[in-house]
Amino acid sequence: MKKSEIIELLNKDIEGEHAAIIQYLVHAYAMGEGEMACEIEGIAREEMRHLDWLAEAVTKLGGIPSFTRGEMRTLGKTVTSWMKNDVRAEEDAIKMYQEHIKAINLPHIKLLLERILSDERSHLGDFQSFADKADKEGLEDKRGERQDKTTKMLNWGIEHEYTVVLQYLLHSYLAPGEGMKKEMQDQAINEMQHLGWLAEKMVSKGGHPRIEHGKIDRSTKASDMLNTDIKIEKQVAAVYDRAAREIDDPKLTKLLIRIRDHELYHVKVFSDLKKTVKE
Repeated sequence: MKKSEIIELLNKDIEGEHAAIIQYLVHAYAMGEGEMACEIEGIAREEMRHLDWLAEAVTKLGGIPSFTRGEMRTLGKTVTSWMKNDVRAEEDAIKMYQEHIKAINLPHIKLLLERILSDERSHLGDFQSFADKADKEGLEDKRGERQDKTTKMLNWGIEHEYTVVLQYLLHSYLAPGEGMKKEMQDQAINEMQHLGWLAEKMVSKGGHPRIEHGKIDRSTKASDMLNTDIKIEKQVAAVYDRAAREIDDPKLTKLLIRIRDHELYHVKVFSDLKKTVKE
């Protein structure tokens, strides 16, 4: 099998992991606080590790990781129906990994996919158990239909955070050195925290989180990446600052100020990185 064909298969795997991450997070956030939601978020984090491993493999093979999101299953009004959709997602993943392991002729890539396949089989059993538990307990959707200035702002924040998570991860894989790579991934993790905080706040406020991303910067030159990242962080810090002053909700204001301060920290990190980048 040609290297380009292996990269294509691995990018299909990345797209599947991407879809699973968001599908599981949508379900976890919609359930509200609870043990099962925490366990599902834990599974989503494992899928994030898979995405990272696969993206690293693609990069080492000379490719560019795909951040297109695969097909998700997020319909259904009960937690039981969501868990059954998650079971199907894991069944699809297991089938695809089995096919790719058989097709790919690089031993270290086959080993990686076998490692991921082991996790997916475990996740399948988890979601089967969650479906039974949700059915017995009659768990339901905790999201509401509130639509006002507050929920509009929260969904804006969710879209931004999701977008920069993907953008900073892509930039990390294309970074010219380990220092920039690590910093980009660290900030992506922080932005993922922000997404979770905002989505959980949305549900608690009776709203419905919309987890979709905007346009991702795909620059390949380090200085261009950092210029774009600095610009977007300054812009969103200003938006969070303005929203914190306009919204009459002390707890939400406190959260927005915290996120604003994080974004300003990212500006400093990226500005310092820019000084070390060789044109």
